[in-house]
Amino acid sequence: MSMTTNILVLLGSLRAGSVNRRAVEHVRDHAPEGVQLTIADGLGDLPFYDADLDTDTPPATVAALREAVAAADRVLVVTPEFNGTMPAVVNNAIDWLSRPFGAGALRGKPLAVAGASFGRYGGVWAHDDVRRSASVAGAQVLEDVKVSVRPEGEDPALDPALIGAVTEAVRTLAAFDEAAAAA
Repeated sequence: MSMTTNILVLLGSLRAGSVNRRAVEHVRDHAPEGVQLTIADGLGDLPFYDADLDTDTPPATVAALREAVAAADRVLVVTPEFNGTMPAVVNNAIDWLSRPFGAGALRGKPLAVAGASFGRYGGVWAHDDVRRSASVAGAQVLEDVKVSVRPEGEDPALDPALIGAVTEAVRTLAAFDEAAAAA
C-alpha cells in the first residue's frame, strides 16, 4: 500500500502566466512519486480578513480554503516578492488560515516557502516574511527550506535552477517527519 502526500500550494501571484504558477504547474505535472500537488483556487476571491465576517458561517471562499488546508498533509507557499514583501493575497490567506486563534487550519501544518522573483534577491524578503507570518499563525515552518530564485533564460518559468529547487523543496516537505521534529 503506497501513501500519497498531499501538498496544497498557495500561490502569491494571481496572474495566469506568472513564472511561479508555471513553475509549480511543471513540478506538479512531474511530481516525485508519492506526491500530489494541488494549487489552491480562489485566493484572489477571499475578502480581506475582517473579524466581523469570521463567524460560524464565514464566506464560502474562506470556508473552502480552510477545508483545503485542513485536508492537505502539507502546505507549500510559492510566491514572488512585491515591493520588498509578500503579496497581499498571501498575507490575507494566512490571516484567514490563522483563525480561530490557536485552532486555525495552519495550526501544526508543515509548511515550506519557495518562489522566484526578478528582484536582486529572488524574493528572499518576501519568503522570510511568509515564514515568519506562517509561524506566528501556528504552522510548523520548515526553516531549512529556502528557495528564493532569480529566474533566468529564454523561459524563466522553466529555468532549471528554479524547477530543481522547487522540486527539492517538494521532496523535503513531503519527507518531513512531524514526529521526529516534535521529539
